[in-house]
Amino acid sequence: MARKTVPEALGRSIAEFSPMTRRQLLMRAAAGPASVRILATVAAAAVADTASAAVAPPRTGMGIATTSIMTARKPHDTYEFLEYALSLGAGGIQAGISSMDPAYLKKLRARLEQLGMYFEAMAALPKKEDASEFERAVEAARVAGADVIRTACLGGRRYENFADLRSWETFVTESVAAIDRALPIVTRHRMPLAIENHKDWTAQELADIMKNKSSEYLGVCLDTGNNIALLDAPMAAIETLAPYALSTHVKDMGVEPYADGFLLSEVPLGEGIIDLKQTVELLRNSRPKVHFTLEMITRNPLEVPCLTDKYWATFPERNGKYLADTLRLVRNAQKRLQPLPRVGHESRSGLLQLEQENVQASLHYARVRLGI
Repeated sequence: MARKTVPEALGRSIAEFSPMTRRQLLMRAAAGPASVRILATVAAAAVADTASAAVAPPRTGMGIATTSIMTARKPHDTYEFLEYALSLGAGGIQAGISSMDPAYLKKLRARLEQLGMYFEAMAALPKKEDASEFERAVEAARVAGADVIRTACLGGRRYENFADLRSWETFVTESVAAIDRALPIVTRHRMPLAIENHKDWTAQELADIMKNKSSEYLGVCLDTGNNIALLDAPMAAIETLAPYALSTHVKDMGVEPYADGFLLSEVPLGEGIIDLKQTVELLRNSRPKVHFTLEMITRNPLEVPCLTDKYWATFPERNGKYLADTLRLVRNAQKRLQPLPRVGHESRSGLLQLEQENVQASLHYARVRLGI
C-alpha cells in the first residue's frame, strides 16, 4: 500500500522536530541562560510529543534496510525487524528472509498487509551452476509478498578486493554469468531483481549491463552514495541509474580528506552532500512505483585511497578528471559539513542508541522535508 505524501509546511509544529538527543541538549544548554529557558520550553513539549509518538509514531513512506542497524542491533529475524521498523514509524523494510517455513512466510505476509507496509527481500546471486538455493529464495520472497529482491555482485569494495585488472575482469565474467543464471528464474516467478551499485560497478558499467540484458525483471537497487567511492559524481551516478531503479538505498554522505585520498561516511539525511530533493524528484518522475528505503549505516568513516597505485589497477579507462572533480567535491564539502562521526569509542549501549537516533532523524527528515 502506497503511503500518502506529506506536504512540506511553511511552519513546523513541535511534532515535526526530531527528538533531541542527550548530546544535543548538552551542546545547546552550553549556549547560555536564555537558551536554557527556551530549551526548557521546547524540551517540555518534546517530552509530551515523544510520549505520544511512543503510542503512534508518525508514519513515513520511507522504509528501512536491515543494513541500517547492522553495526549494533544486528537483526536476525525478519518478522521482529518488521515490528522494530513499525515502532520507528517506517513504511516498509528491506531484509533477508530468516525462515523458509511456509507458515512463517504467510505470517510475515499477513502482518505486512495488515500494516500496509512494503517488503523487499534480500538474496545472494547464484554464483554456482546449481541455482536451486536461489530459486528457493525467490519462491520464499514471492510467498512473503516481496515486491522485489535486492542483491549485489560484490560483498566488498572494488579497490580493496582486486589488486590487478585480470582479477577484476574475472569477477566481471563471473558476475555476468550469475546474472544470466538468475534472470530466467526471476522471470519465471515474475519477481523483479535489483542489483545494487555496491562500490563495485561504476554507474555507467552497471547501466550498460541493464541495457544489455534489457529485461523488465532486472534493474538496479540505486544506492545514492556508494559511487562516490569510485569517483562518480553523486548526481551523475543517480541520473545514470535512475531509469533502471527497482529499489533504492537512500543515504546522505559526508566526506573528509586524508593522506591517501578521502574519507567517506553515511550521515543522517540532510547533513551531507547528496541533493536528496533532486534525487527524490528524479526517481518519482522516472520510476514512480519505486520504494524509498533508508540505508543509514552508523560506523567509522571508510577510507577511499584514490591517491594510491592499487586503487587505479582496475580503472584503465578512468582519467584524472574523475579524481580532480572528486577531490574538489571533498574540499568544498569541508567548508560546510560537520566533522565525520567516529564511533569506535562508543559502548554497545551507546552505539545502539546512536544507531537508532540516526535512523529516526533520517526518517523524520524524509517525512517532513522530502514529503516521503
